[in-house]
Amino acid sequence: MSGWGDGLAASVAEILPLLDAALAEVTLFAAVAILIGGIDDLLVDLLWRVRRTPPSSLDTLPDAPPLRLAVFVAAWDEHRVIGAMLRAALRRYDHPDYRLYVGCYPNDPATIAAVAEVAGQDGRVRVVTGTRDGPTTKADCLNHLWRALRRDDAAGGRPTDAVVLHDAEDVVHPAELRVFDHHLRAAALVQLPVVPLIDPRRRLVSGTYADEFAESHGRHLVVRAGLGAALPLAGVGCAIRCDALVALAGDGQAPFDAHSLTEDYELGLRIGAMELPACFARWRDPDGALVATRAYFPDTIDAAVRQKARWVTGIALSGWDRTGWGGRWRWAERWMRMRDRRGPLAVLALLAAYLALVGFTLSLAGHALAGGTVPAATPAMRLMLMVNAGLLGWRLAVRARSTAQEHGWREGWWSLPRALVGNIIAMLAARRALARYVATLRGVPPRWDKTVHRFPDVLPGDA
Repeated sequence: MSGWGDGLAASVAEILPLLDAALAEVTLFAAVAILIGGIDDLLVDLLWRVRRTPPSSLDTLPDAPPLRLAVFVAAWDEHRVIGAMLRAALRRYDHPDYRLYVGCYPNDPATIAAVAEVAGQDGRVRVVTGTRDGPTTKADCLNHLWRALRRDDAAGGRPTDAVVLHDAEDVVHPAELRVFDHHLRAAALVQLPVVPLIDPRRRLVSGTYADEFAESHGRHLVVRAGLGAALPLAGVGCAIRCDALVALAGDGQAPFDAHSLTEDYELGLRIGAMELPACFARWRDPDGALVATRAYFPDTIDAAVRQKARWVTGIALSGWDRTGWGGRWRWAERWMRMRDRRGPLAVLALLAAYLALVGFTLSLAGHALAGGTVPAATPAMRLMLMVNAGLLGWRLAVRARSTAQEHGWREGWWSLPRALVGNIIAMLAARRALARYVATLRGVPPRWDKTVHRFPDVLPGDA
């Protein structure tokens, strides 16, 4: 047995130099990439501290003549939720002049029937069935709605002022349209915050969206708007003036790019390129709740991976090809677009960091078996690791505080273990996104890779 052990120790001793060399390179890459990302996030935090203003109170919202608004909802295989969503919107909206346009597909009779039932009870709901079987892309469906709206406006002799975008699972805030009325007089587009609903039974996955949106819509978009960079839309809880959509459509009747997987994100950048004003509007109602869109997001790993893969493909990969860096040089615009597209690099850094942890464990065991010690890190590496640890602690604290502000401190504490879950989802989503991106390069048309949606039984604010 002693001879066998000596032989194993000798074999391990031969491999250890290669393992240690590889470990040093992987650790260096991970440390440098994480340091750059951490400093990037810290700069945004510092700018937010300088530029932040508390949300306005609805009590101060001035009265103004209402605009004529059209709410667009693109619906593919949404018969489970669309009826409840439309009824809730009709009941909750505090606005005298709006219509709901719902886009359906001829091969989705269940959704058509669900929408038609509500339309038969309220004339403000309009069913628009496209000419092609679904799913196509959300943008393609929105273009059908746009053409239907233009026909209705021409027939009625009264133009619509702006289009509001929502998804079939959204819970709208009663004051949403009044806030749009106020801001659309000066801005071509307006984005409200998105506040994901957390399922207590599956908070480890569903809560990752709450954590991410608490930061992105509580801090990042505030900084972005303050710097004057183009404001990407979330695709829900946003309004675009019709004159801007006409300008985007040009000679055609398609202001939404049907070849895009993230038409909402690109729409904001395209309007920014036209140098039209945009607004990120944060208001609170008398109960202290944000005027925001609330909805359940995916609550399983598989569904979250599919949804986030679409975001990564459309924003970080295809978006780079399609939208570039924003034309003429503007440091804020280029910085924000770099942040939008850093996802794949961040995933590589995460993979390298986890590999480094595994490699360090193996190296530690190997040196113990061979009777040696793990090579010491250089002073520069030790300093970098200490700085990264501090930045990580800061990032987790900021995320916990941001989540707690909208969801309470219980969820703020849950954001800490959810950071690991979010990393796992991000790594799996990046792999799927890369496969989808390669497929588009080979000519495969984009498809609506949607997830199953839920609508709450008890609406926020009604409980």
